[in-house]
Amino acid sequence: MTSDPTVPEEAAGNQRLAILLAMAMFVLVVDTSLMNVSIAAVVRDLDTTVSGVQSAIALEALVSAAFILIGSKVGDLIGRKRAYVLGLLGYAVGALAMTLAQGLTAIIIFWAVVGGIGASLLLPSMQSLIHGNFEGAAQTKAYALVGAAAAIAAAVGPLLGGFITTYLSWRIGFLLEIVIIGIVLSGIRLVRDAPYTGPRGVDAVGAVLSVLGMGGIVLGILVWQEGGESVAALIVIGAIAMAALVFWLSRRKRQGKPTLLDPDLFKSKHFRLGISQQMLQQIALGGTMIALPIYLQMVLEYNALEAGLSIAPLSLSMFGIALLAGRRAGERRPSSIVRSGFALLTVGMLLLIPIVPRADSGWSLVIPLVIAGSGLGLLVSQLNNYTLAPISEERVSEAAGVNSAAGSFGLSFGLAFAGAIMLATLSITFTDLANASSVLEPAEKQRVANALEDDAQVLSNTQLDELLVGQPADVQAEIIRINTEARPLALQVALLIPILAALAGLLNSFRMVRLPDITPSASAEGMALG
Repeated sequence: MTSDPTVPEEAAGNQRLAILLAMAMFVLVVDTSLMNVSIAAVVRDLDTTVSGVQSAIALEALVSAAFILIGSKVGDLIGRKRAYVLGLLGYAVGALAMTLAQGLTAIIIFWAVVGGIGASLLLPSMQSLIHGNFEGAAQTKAYALVGAAAAIAAAVGPLLGGFITTYLSWRIGFLLEIVIIGIVLSGIRLVRDAPYTGPRGVDAVGAVLSVLGMGGIVLGILVWQEGGESVAALIVIGAIAMAALVFWLSRRKRQGKPTLLDPDLFKSKHFRLGISQQMLQQIALGGTMIALPIYLQMVLEYNALEAGLSIAPLSLSMFGIALLAGRRAGERRPSSIVRSGFALLTVGMLLLIPIVPRADSGWSLVIPLVIAGSGLGLLVSQLNNYTLAPISEERVSEAAGVNSAAGSFGLSFGLAFAGAIMLATLSITFTDLANASSVLEPAEKQRVANALEDDAQVLSNTQLDELLVGQPADVQAEIIRINTEARPLALQVALLIPILAALAGLLNSFRMVRLPDITPSASAEGMALG
């Protein structure tokens, strides 16, 4: 009997493919972490504003959320392999824009929009390609490797980004992303396309309504943050579009026509609760990951590495607890673990509120961040599988896309809303403190009010000193005092967004506990990448 010489080669090819897919996932996750810890450096190098960079971060998450369901359908129509390549190229364009950008406009167009669309193509196609290129134990290992890459990127992203930004340049970080994407694309011949055998009809109206729904709400918040007009109109359009999408999908389903997503997915209470919990978890994470980096870089005036090290207790504890809970959950019910996760997240975030005005270093944040990170780790270990457990084998890919869309929307909403609330509070508090000042003259108070009405910004005291050159010494000292008092309050109010999301998740978890447990299928566990 002779052995088949192609078997070792095929096994090696599959192993290389799994590694390349994991590298693609690593870039996908680490990208936003790099931006978060580099806010101060990007603002300084591009002569832009904190709110502008924060808006770009929220917009990238929004575009990914708004187009991920469409991206999944595009992959069905043009081929998952082609969608995967286009997604990688979109991400590479965004990273190249960050490497070369001389202004915020290029970042918004190429990193946030083009890169966000790339992410919406990349994630669903990656899930389908893993399902189509691996079988049995190899498939399980591929899913585990890609999931581990995502977890490691989330854990080390702030540290890696902080180190590169501090000792090299934030542009180098994005250049390295391009290099990794190039390596991934060099192995594209290893990818076997995963054929789609379902209906090929396109629900164009559903696609438009989904983009208008999610986009309108978050864009309205971003426009409010930047002091633009028609804020209420954008949010109302978003809300109406979301309601219209529900009606449209149900109607199309009754008529037997293709739908953007199957509304019958939401008949499962487990799926509905899981989706809502996924969104609340990401709102809490998004609000935290915009408020803390701004606090560390603009109030404590930390560089990117110091900010990354200060955030590390959150990301590392999330990573460690997720691994531990995933392996040692034992007989504990997933719903009870989720309840514990939201409880710890709530406690950790609440502990930050009294610490923020008093902290003089990142060490003051360690215990609350470890508690909150442990809560997030428990959620990460259970929520995806809980959400997809009731979904049948043939529909799990579509359900995973909805799960990813809900998470991305929650992240973008948390980023946008916490940032907007922070700037609104800063403007109101700064104005009130200025008006109450016995040092500032009425004309100076009016100038402060006008400046904040046009462009409220979180500024470090060093930046403010530079802007106040030429002003009388007592006026400089008074405005610095006001800034010192106003910023912590603004950040405390911003932290209310993740606190409220965590509390809502905690209340929701009691409904989860009342439902019976469902054991997820192997496909459901594998598809839970997003």
